Amino acid sequence: MAHLCGPPRSSWRLDVTPESPGTGSTVRRILLGSQLRRLREARGVSRQEAGYVIRASESKISRLELGRVSFKERDVADLLTLYGVADEAEREALLRLAREANAPGWWHRYGDVLPHWFQTYVGLEEAASLIRTYELQFVPGLLQSESYAREVFLLGNADAPSHEIDQRVELRMQRQQRLIGPNAPRLWAVLDEAALRRPIGGHEVMRNQLEHLIAVSKLPNITVQVMPFTFGGHAAEGGAFSILRFPEADLPDVVYIETLTGALYLDKRDDVDVYMQAMERLAVDSATPDGTVELLSAILRET
Repeated sequence: MAHLCGPPRSSWRLDVTPESPGTGSTVRRILLGSQLRRLREARGVSRQEAGYVIRASESKISRLELGRVSFKERDVADLLTLYGVADEAEREALLRLAREANAPGWWHRYGDVLPHWFQTYVGLEEAASLIRTYELQFVPGLLQSESYAREVFLLGNADAPSHEIDQRVELRMQRQQRLIGPNAPRLWAVLDEAALRRPIGGHEVMRNQLEHLIAVSKLPNITVQVMPFTFGGHAAEGGAFSILRFPEADLPDVVYIETLTGALYLDKRDDVDVYMQAMERLAVDSATPDGTVELLSAILRET
């Protein structure tokens, strides 16, 4: 999973629909929706009753509470009144969240090269406090050097004009900036050794990428491990995936899976648990972080 090698379409369980604004608001929508659901249930109001107040259907209320659609500030205000929220500070906090949920993220300017389904991922990634990822074909996007990223994009977009490739690379480099910011998330990446042995872009590109991995693995918030060939079969033979965790206790972990024909986002606890167990097993079975640096250095000497 190289994130945006090609143009897959989205296939959700944590749904994103064409009604979604597709900016950086995904997490805020989910958070606001969950708070509105709790207020409604505490008041004993049905979805049908809530829908009537804002001139919408019961299914529209369901989509709002799941964070699948954008919010109108007027609708939120009417629902808060229905739910008995009279405290001005509480109302203003929720109304401000509604306004923020419709604001575009910094990556909105890359909309020409950023498919709708991946805008959602970037929004989730931007809000995550912990990102755990397993990759078997490419170095994870957040750990790619600029030259390596360019070669990956060229593989999946051979006919794209050069300015489009430049934009894609620029976006990826911009995403990486959050890893060194004041509120940087923790990134825990497990790479199959195959991703390091596959000569993407040739000798110099791979040397640069290996050197980059060694350097970033020394950052306090980044853990890199390699699943070596010598281990044999392992817990994630099904393919690459990422797990995103958020600082808000109301938000579930989300598993992101990219395929040739789509992208799947899972937030059901039973689904997430399966991937979490696989990730934990990978971390145990892979080379330690120190052992990984030794392995990276050995591969670098061979390159």
